[in-house]
Amino acid sequence: MIDLGVMVPPEKILDTAEAEKVDIVGLSGLITPSLDQMVDVAREMDRRRLELPLMIGGATTSRQHTAVKIAPEYENETVHVLDASRVVDVVAALIDPKRRTALDTENRELQERLRVQHAEKVRKPLLPLTQARANRVKAPSPDRPAPPFIGTRTVEPALAELVPFIDWQFFFHAWDLKGKFPAILEHPAARELYDDAQALLRVILQGASLRPAGIYGFWPAHAEGDDVVIDGTRFSFLRQQAEHGDGRPNRCLADNVATADDYMGAFAVGIHGADELSTRYEAAHDDYSSIAVKALADRLAEAFAEFLHQRVRREWYAPDEHLSDEDLLKENFRGIRPAFGYPACPDHSEKGKLFELLGAESVGLSLTESYAMMPAAAVSGVYFHHPQSKYFSVGRIGRDQLEDYADRKGIPVSEAERWLGPNLP
Repeated sequence: MIDLGVMVPPEKILDTAEAEKVDIVGLSGLITPSLDQMVDVAREMDRRRLELPLMIGGATTSRQHTAVKIAPEYENETVHVLDASRVVDVVAALIDPKRRTALDTENRELQERLRVQHAEKVRKPLLPLTQARANRVKAPSPDRPAPPFIGTRTVEPALAELVPFIDWQFFFHAWDLKGKFPAILEHPAARELYDDAQALLRVILQGASLRPAGIYGFWPAHAEGDDVVIDGTRFSFLRQQAEHGDGRPNRCLADNVATADDYMGAFAVGIHGADELSTRYEAAHDDYSSIAVKALADRLAEAFAEFLHQRVRREWYAPDEHLSDEDLLKENFRGIRPAFGYPACPDHSEKGKLFELLGAESVGLSLTESYAMMPAAAVSGVYFHHPQSKYFSVGRIGRDQLEDYADRKGIPVSEAERWLGPNLP
């Protein structure tokens, strides 16, 4: 495998592929703008008349985006692979002439279905932005409790404190094993993977090879339209524009904050040391443990976010909260912690404001030029206390909201398009 690193120009990728006579080209994207660059690579591969399969993966990618935007630009196989742990079987099929043909046929049929589904979604009407805003959530919370402090505090729990908050179901998803935890353990493959993960986790805990570090804070806040202003920082949010037709509001995260005398929180947490530990296993030719370490670190980062959210709720507005493990996993509690780059606030670039507000570098967290978090096992976001706050997907937005959003952020419309590509028709 030839690893060219991050933010590599298409020409370098394909020049290397041709010079080294590779079997497959693989692209991984963590941040939304990389999706456009993948389209450029596919288009250039087609122009060069390459015969190589193209594999697409990474956190920001999806089967639908691959089918709709990338695959039509390249004549040969373009296959979406959700996670590195699932890639072995796909590669094995692509380098076997008989299996390659079967995989290609099945993949093209799936992608055509996805393109049809996408076309049907695009045909669904959108409300003008003015109408969507008129259909906002109209009940600001009368209960606006003051947080326990104003400003930021660091948090460095023992790794063992995070283990009870691990959602193991998503650990299995990373290995393409579907099912609810713990029922999934009835399957031998899942039980073996779980036992291996527990053994590896014990080694990690004993060796203190992974270190949690985070920071969180609270500030006075108020909403101005679809923006929320805290401590001189303006966070810009997007509003649903789909015409629901059933009385549901067109939600925006700014609806969770009152126009005066309210509060909002923010956080950033990370698990340090995973890359170094993974590299040590890789150097020992133990690729299985190398991948498992990163998968565990991702779960521990999410567990850290849940651990801290519980602390925040009890410190801020739910001091008497006592929930079962099942209630915690089902998020049966007041308040939400949406992360920039996810469905309710899909613009990754807002993380720059978040990290500056928190001073996240003080706990070893940073952002790349394309706003990917370092270390990779990290979670960041904002806290809303509103009793009716809930997670949602912004979905498609219209040109009117795109232009309004760019104006609110003070950026060119073309730049807003880069960050919001998946939300545009």
